[in-house]
Amino acid sequence: MIYTILIIVQVVIALSLIALILLQHGKGADAGAAFGSGASGTVFGAKGSANFMSRATAGLATLFFLSSLTLAYIVNGAGPSTGSGSVTDQLGQAPAVQQSAQPKDDAGDEKPSADQDNGPKIPE
Repeated sequence: MIYTILIIVQVVIALSLIALILLQHGKGADAGAAFGSGASGTVFGAKGSANFMSRATAGLATLFFLSSLTLAYIVNGAGPSTGSGSVTDQLGQAPAVQQSAQPKDDAGDEKPSADQDNGPKIPE
């Protein structure tokens, strides 16, 4: 339940971050404003947009990282004492699957391989 809520919050924060970053006034946009782009800072004022948008982006980025760490903590199972360890530990504990070197026929009997001497000889 909490995992689903955190995933939804994570997606909303990510989309909000994308929108805020795309709406920000870039440093190179001042040259464009000099050539007649009159709407360079009309939404929040000339200086207010950079201050508000920068702080909002920093706040959302902090929330994004905190929710990411919380999700990682939840997925890991709240520490190594309850989980089964790292991925490499889990791979080391997996039982090896042994396969027969001899192919089997439909009845389940092993067929001799072609490199054994009990087959017909081809004259040279």
